[in-house]
Amino acid sequence: MSRFSRTLLFGLLCSTTLLAACGDDDPSAPQIIPPLGVSATPLSVSSIQVAFNSLAGDTGYEIERAEGTAGAFALATTVAAPTTAGPVTYDDAGLKVSTVYRYRVTAVRGTSRSPASGETSATTFAFGGNQSVDVTSDITTSTTWRAENTYVLKGFIHVANGATLTIEPGTTIKGDFNTLGSSLFVLRGARINAIGTADAPIVFTSSRPAGQRQPGDWGGVIIVGNATINRTGVEIEIEGTNTVAGNTSGTNYKVVYSGGTTDTDNSGELRYVRVEFAGFAPSINNELNSFTFAAVGSGTKLSYLQVLAGLDDSFEWFGGTVDATNLVSYESGDDHFDMSEGYRGRLQNVIAFQSTQLPPRTAAGSASSDPQGIENDGCNGAGCTNGFNTTPLTAPVVANFTLIGTGDVASSGSSGGVGMMLRRGTGGYYVNGIVARWARAAVSVRDAETFARGGATSTPDLATADLALRNVLVSSNASTFQSGGSATQNAFDLAGNAIVEDAGAVSALFTAFPATGAVPTTASLDWTPPAGSAAASGGLATFTGKLATIAGTAVTGSAYRGAAAPGGTKWWLGWTLYARN
Repeated sequence: MSRFSRTLLFGLLCSTTLLAACGDDDPSAPQIIPPLGVSATPLSVSSIQVAFNSLAGDTGYEIERAEGTAGAFALATTVAAPTTAGPVTYDDAGLKVSTVYRYRVTAVRGTSRSPASGETSATTFAFGGNQSVDVTSDITTSTTWRAENTYVLKGFIHVANGATLTIEPGTTIKGDFNTLGSSLFVLRGARINAIGTADAPIVFTSSRPAGQRQPGDWGGVIIVGNATINRTGVEIEIEGTNTVAGNTSGTNYKVVYSGGTTDTDNSGELRYVRVEFAGFAPSINNELNSFTFAAVGSGTKLSYLQVLAGLDDSFEWFGGTVDATNLVSYESGDDHFDMSEGYRGRLQNVIAFQSTQLPPRTAAGSASSDPQGIENDGCNGAGCTNGFNTTPLTAPVVANFTLIGTGDVASSGSSGGVGMMLRRGTGGYYVNGIVARWARAAVSVRDAETFARGGATSTPDLATADLALRNVLVSSNASTFQSGGSATQNAFDLAGNAIVEDAGAVSALFTAFPATGAVPTTASLDWTPPAGSAAASGGLATFTGKLATIAGTAVTGSAYRGAAAPGGTKWWLGWTLYARN
């Protein structure tokens, strides 16, 4: 037989499946079976659980994932086989909200692999798309509110007993319209960790549908810390509380914030949180604020917070030392930023925008007759042992602020319409701001004690003063400083304090600004100053004296004025909203 014939015969023999010696595979070896019972179940808006059954002899598994109904598979993870054959689960996290994912699993034995299993799929939950959860009683053990659920506050809910309430990004919490005053209180010793993202903010809002919502539909968010205030000797209650006796869970019992001793106290963190249509009054003329920070300490973190259409103050601080950055207030029923009773925190990048006063819900309370952009007081009322001069002084640092009013007396309250109301012995450092379109005045400095905070001079010395107004741009106000009536001290020197009166249109200060009376859209509102804007320069870049000491590293100087840097990050985009109902 020729060499060619022998080669051909050998090839034919090897083509038959009956001769084990002719190939690389040994049919006598056991075949590796793909995992059985592969399933996928959504766990949250960002996670899915993959489950299957392992077999004896498997050493591990490769879990593959594909996004969408036609996406390509890629390895998601490998997991070791359990020591005893049985169920295996893997929680796949970090996924996109409301998105279909497909899975398949391959078994591994040493260096050998099975074919892939059949495909299975699941869809992550939508925000709030799983279930509605009624919250009717106080939270006394640590609890997490999940983004796939919607939580409905039905009563005065208190986080108490040292508990921590954790709220996932994208979670919606509704104040029940029919349960009057529904609110969330975080009491002294407890904490809240509500940390959203720009893409998935945490939203507290009315239970009524869009188009029917009004200021005062529900109460608000109140945090009580253990920092010091300047009122002593008496119990100081949160305004609007104590309408029922005792301390029954879920009711509006008395909440006290006086007597704190720890200025570094930590009540948790709020980041990317929006509060809408809050401010119900549990008792006559005692409206709750959208955000109330009572004696909150510096260990607490506040950033990227918005209030929309609240009935009372948008942000109010009663004493305490907590810092905050990137705050937005839109269409407040009273003051946008209110600080009193020895508040000594530091604020940077804050915006107030008022274009009208919205009507509140029936029986919720009344819109204020004197809404302001900033209204700051020293000590006033019971427990002020030295009157307006009681220490610790209200002495915040407020840097890079933009305060925009209605420009019209009729729509700014019967006695309000002042951009910055500084009174009752308040101090503070107000630097690198814009105050525009206030119907009565940009600034009102009231009473001798307040003027004394600045050294009783028209040009306070930053080395020694407890009150200073520096590098502020004013535009389209009825006047820069209010005079007459109770405005007993009516001016700081303009040039000496770098206070500049701009004669141009307010709209020219910003890249985009909505028409008068219009509800802003993303396209119509851009707080960034364009090239040539008076706001793009003129800031105090270097802090000195007491201002530098108090500001520390928390608040820094800037070459521009207002809440947005020229060419800088548009930090309000994606998580703020502008609506009136």
